[in-house]
Amino acid sequence: MLSTGSVTAGRLSLPPSLLFRSPPRRAGLPALAPFDPDRIQRRGSQNRLRIGNFLTFSGSPGIWGPAATNSALLAVSEINRHGGILGREIELSFYDSGGPVEEVTERARDALEFDDIDVVMGSHISAVRLALRRLTRARTPYVYTPVYEGGERTPGVMAIGETPHSQTRPAIHWLAENKRARRWYLIGSDYVWPWQSHLQTKTYITEAGGQVVGEEFVPVGEDDHEAHLARIRAARPDVVLISLIGTDSITFNRAFGESGLAATTLRLAGAVDETVLLGIGADNTENLYSASGYFSCIGSKANDAFMSRYTAMFGADAPPVGSVGQSNYEGLRFLKAAAERAGSLSLRPLAAAGRNIVYSGARGEVTIRQGRAGMAMHLAAADGLDFKIIRTF
Repeated sequence: MLSTGSVTAGRLSLPPSLLFRSPPRRAGLPALAPFDPDRIQRRGSQNRLRIGNFLTFSGSPGIWGPAATNSALLAVSEINRHGGILGREIELSFYDSGGPVEEVTERARDALEFDDIDVVMGSHISAVRLALRRLTRARTPYVYTPVYEGGERTPGVMAIGETPHSQTRPAIHWLAENKRARRWYLIGSDYVWPWQSHLQTKTYITEAGGQVVGEEFVPVGEDDHEAHLARIRAARPDVVLISLIGTDSITFNRAFGESGLAATTLRLAGAVDETVLLGIGADNTENLYSASGYFSCIGSKANDAFMSRYTAMFGADAPPVGSVGQSNYEGLRFLKAAAERAGSLSLRPLAAAGRNIVYSGARGEVTIRQGRAGMAMHLAAADGLDFKIIRTF
């Protein structure tokens, strides 16, 4: 049914045999390794669980699409090999959540009305989540996986990603105590995640005895950062906190390094993972820190097993997997645990079970309490094209 090629604006269907076609290749990233569907055990076609996964294959956050796809496919293969979820084999369909929000919303509406989607999953910007939750509310379970601003309470929406209180706050205090960071400049993409995160971040900076000496929001897709860097240089911050998304973060951090600011000014980012680091380049990562619930270098039994399976399934040259992409693996592990606790995949019992649960994934044990995800949080320093964990909170 499907042939190798690029993802279209609509639906990429992956039946239980997991026929696969690669998302568009992004500049500077390795292509997906060839995928062998025969590695995955085939089962019958009855009683499938249809999951619509809204990943971003285009625009600034599209850089995460390949790793997100692989992470989801790995989870599906493992879960289906062991009987699926409540005896239902997963059938996964991908939809592009890039581009104008209105177009993504139409795509989602069509998926819900015509594709018999049982569960929606999403790894996309929060602006898309705000639109999709209006479609899924009181109708379809919706698992939202990546780092976000927190505060999601819409019935049926289960958000499992890092939030500022657990992710950014300890990193700010560590930099204040260990690097004497006092003066902070905040720069983020112009949408809801940076807006809301910065409001909380300012409180944490004050707690740590610091002050904000500048803040700005950049239109998504902006790649000319000369004016931003000039304002940062004039403000003389100790740290620049970066909440830019995808390729926007890459172009900013490249320009930051090339300007010479990296030698004298620290950077702390909440969405710079291995995928973004590869795009930034080794020459531009001096004094760059990232806080996250997942890095591929975490030395744990759970992550070692995950990385071994990821490499075995997609090859040594597969796209590097970082927090945003890997969250899709976590989302399916969470869904399985919540469904088994509820004994149902219906919206109300599933959402109730998902609000207070402990599940295990590559990040280790993750605890959801009152809809808030708690996990080990790591502060890492960029070391060329790799990260080095310097503190776990």
